[in-house]
Amino acid sequence: MTLSYAPGDSVAHRLDPRSKLLVQVAFAAVAYAHTTSRGLAALTVVAVGCLWLAGGGPSDLWAYRFAFPFLLLAPLVAGATLGTPWFRVERAIDTGLAGYRVLLVLVVAAAYVRSTPVRESRAAIQRTVPGKPGQFLGVGVALVFRLLPLLKRDLLATREAVHARSGGSLPLRDRFRIVAVGGINRVFGRADRLGTALSARCFAWNPTLPRLSFSRGDYGALGVGAGLFAAALVTVV
Repeated sequence: MTLSYAPGDSVAHRLDPRSKLLVQVAFAAVAYAHTTSRGLAALTVVAVGCLWLAGGGPSDLWAYRFAFPFLLLAPLVAGATLGTPWFRVERAIDTGLAGYRVLLVLVVAAAYVRSTPVRESRAAIQRTVPGKPGQFLGVGVALVFRLLPLLKRDLLATREAVHARSGGSLPLRDRFRIVAVGGINRVFGRADRLGTALSARCFAWNPTLPRLSFSRGDYGALGVGAGLFAAALVTVV
């Protein structure tokens, strides 16, 4: 699975992107406010529900696999000490809960990406943030969502090319260097082609964007977002 929109007719697909952005931001706020195991257990139900309402499943999280090693190793690194007692369990637990909190935020983000077209995300941002700042953010989000899957595909293609040329026998450091250099070259190449394409198509900062409107289901999503924000504020206050 890749970090891209998947057409469908799920509940989340039918919602306005602005209400989904509110839920996503509110979830991140309450996740960082409630760091106890009980709070994260409740947020796990919410995160899984968001992904399920978007028609997704565990396979959608595979796109974030690059983060899994860091989340797994962080508690071990945090708990290790240079002297007695050599390992502090309380530090490892705190770091593990923090890493799990990041994982839950990624689950909700996967639900949003899966259920929201890029043009609707751009429209939501530009109509929420007025003026040039909103247009700049909208363009940035649109380009990131469109280019990330391509850049990931380029890195995989470079790695496969290295293996096809018996690169698997090279030291790990050399393989990393070859893949990194090849990936960076492709990034610069895509950036040059993107600039040329934008100029050739008379790129506009304020194009005609899709119409957005709230439906009955969006009011439920807004209520969920408001409730999550309230939960976060209660903890802070």
